[in-house]
Amino acid sequence: MPEKLSHEEFIKKAIVSLRKEGFKGIHTVYSGFNEAFKKYYDGEDPIKVTTELAAANKLVIRPVKGGVMLYLPEDAPASKSRGEDALGKMGL
Repeated sequence: MPEKLSHEEFIKKAIVSLRKEGFKGIHTVYSGFNEAFKKYYDGEDPIKVTTELAAANKLVIRPVKGGVMLYLPEDAPASKSRGEDALGKMGL
């Protein structure tokens, strides 16, 4: 039986393979990522693993409706806090 991919390799492959044309990331629920991860790694928790990799700057997680988006670090949209956004809109 071939050796399994590392978590990082699996997630990078998933992002590149599952993202829709014109998008740089994948939705963990709607893309089928969570289900595929659990099946490939015999029930392991994708949230725990993706959180650890994000903490190590190996991927970027952005919360969205219904779950989160996963991005490769070089493809992630610029992050701006809500407070910064609000101040910008207020002209401050």
